[in-house]
Amino acid sequence: MATAIVLFNRDLRVHDHPALVAACERAERVVPLFVLDPAVPEGNRHGFLLECLADLRAALRAREGDLVVRQGDVVRETMRLAAEVDATTICASADVSSLARRREERFTRERIEYLRFPGVTVVPPDVLRPSGGGDHYRVFTPYWRAWARHPRRPVLPPPRAVRMPSGLAAGRLPGPQPPGPQRPEHQPPEHQPPGPIAGGESAARERADRWLREGLDGYVDGHDDLAGDRTSRLSPYLRFGCLSPLELACRAERSEAFVRQLCWRDFHHQVTYAFPQITRENYRHPERRWRHDQDALQAWQAGMTGLPIVDAGMRQLLAEGWMHNRARLITAAYLVKHLGLDWRDGVRHFFQHLLDGDVADNSGNWQWVAGTGNDTRPNRTFNPLRQAKRYDPSGDYVRRYVPELADVPTPYVHEPWRLSPPPAEYPARLDSADDQA
Repeated sequence: MATAIVLFNRDLRVHDHPALVAACERAERVVPLFVLDPAVPEGNRHGFLLECLADLRAALRAREGDLVVRQGDVVRETMRLAAEVDATTICASADVSSLARRREERFTRERIEYLRFPGVTVVPPDVLRPSGGGDHYRVFTPYWRAWARHPRRPVLPPPRAVRMPSGLAAGRLPGPQPPGPQRPEHQPPEHQPPGPIAGGESAARERADRWLREGLDGYVDGHDDLAGDRTSRLSPYLRFGCLSPLELACRAERSEAFVRQLCWRDFHHQVTYAFPQITRENYRHPERRWRHDQDALQAWQAGMTGLPIVDAGMRQLLAEGWMHNRARLITAAYLVKHLGLDWRDGVRHFFQHLLDGDVADNSGNWQWVAGTGNDTRPNRTFNPLRQAKRYDPSGDYVRRYVPELADVPTPYVHEPWRLSPPPAEYPARLDSADDQA
């Protein structure tokens, strides 16, 4: 091939990038491209995305290339650039969402070679099939066994050089975004939330190196510690592809518990590949009768339910664009199991605010909690009070994000401080609900 376009999307890196490596090996000239599509909502992620793109551009320039940036419809702008540089091939990382699949279908109808490569997941979503038949795994445990046995492709080094056509205008990135939410004032240092997460592959690799060196061995004992914040916080970088999930899985292989979380990510991606309606339709189980209570939904969104552990999680989401995984389970279960509100309301709110907001993971996890997805125990419940006392026993997590409760003694910090009674068809007392988590 003479000239190839590498279309970046959720793979904003140069390390272990099969599409980029293949283009650099096979083509005489390579055009790295990212299209900012105003029709695709990025929610709270836009500023983070721009940091990722700036870092990717710097990495490509260090290899004699550049990142071409265009704005508009992705297919239309890519084909326009292909005509400008006389490209014969488009190389891209395969994705699973319905939007990505429609985009790929449009490219296949164009008069240009369109090549899909792995890179968004550890194992491609269409590779593993259950022995009993079917196009994907519906239950995690057998998927985990097959996933762990599956041979992995080699981790690829970044290309040494990216040879671009001469005279091509790279285009400019939009200007810097307004600063994100600031840390609350007048709080003790131990109650302060972490600072903002910087975007880009450079920051991702630095954080991953530190985590693998200092945090991985304590993951089993510490990953549910809400106040200790002992998780990797690498999920935003995986969402934008600043880190290769395959490389991370290989480097973290001494911790099965952590690698298992990467497998969960792949699991939800293969489900979404087979069922792209996952954001709007029940994956399985009949539709239940959901309540429609806008006041209750808004109180949950704002972290003003009156249940401290739920409010702390929701306020962490608004303040940081991130939420501890245990808090995600608690807040999601409270919305669907205790308030009886539709899981799709939760999907939309999380997707808008999470830096790691990802169609497959976000929707798959929400459906798991709601009992409409892949959980083999669809009636599973999470008792929020027991969860709070187990995973935030000192109340430091609650005090960090709900400063109104900063002076409440530990024995009482998790007690409801303003809570309307739920309707009769849902548990009337939070401390009487089954806790099967």
